[in-house]
Amino acid sequence: MPVDPNALATWANAVTVSRILVSPLLFTVIPLDNAGSWLAAWLWFVLCVSDVLDGYLARRHGSTRSGAFLDPLADKVLVLGAMFTLVNRGMFSIWPVVIIAIREVIVSVYRVVVGAKGVSVPASRIAKIKTLSQQISIGFALAPFSALDMTYAWKTTLWLAVSLTIISGIQYAVRAFRPGFILRRAAK
Repeated sequence: MPVDPNALATWANAVTVSRILVSPLLFTVIPLDNAGSWLAAWLWFVLCVSDVLDGYLARRHGSTRSGAFLDPLADKVLVLGAMFTLVNRGMFSIWPVVIIAIREVIVSVYRVVVGAKGVSVPASRIAKIKTLSQQISIGFALAPFSALDMTYAWKTTLWLAVSLTIISGIQYAVRAFRPGFILRRAAK
């Protein structure tokens, strides 16, 4: 049975909020020695899979306005929190993470502003691939088998994520500055 689009208490939202609440635990278990941690890697994997689960639940039972806001927020809290923790631990360089963070903040603010006008801005295909590459990069940086011995794996996927971050940011900007974009979207 479909849920009311204005509902707050849904299974999908419960999973999303759980992801946000568990994220500080993840940041705490990321090791200081950059050697990776199976606990951190498995917790990261569970949090990434739960993103798929909340998307499935939202599609099955119906998406809500609160879910449309909370799901991208949870993604950003998890990804940026893990990335900045890895910067703090000396594993990730600050610049790729700053580039990713700036784009995420700009797109989030844009979504809130146009959302107030009744416009929904769903994630593009490139943005979804960007998020996946960010998740994979963090996963490689956390897994003991690749943290130190396969640094090329997380470095390559991190820079892939940066590239996709820039491309998807440009894609959103082009759409946003298209004449009448907000008016056409709000009229639907």
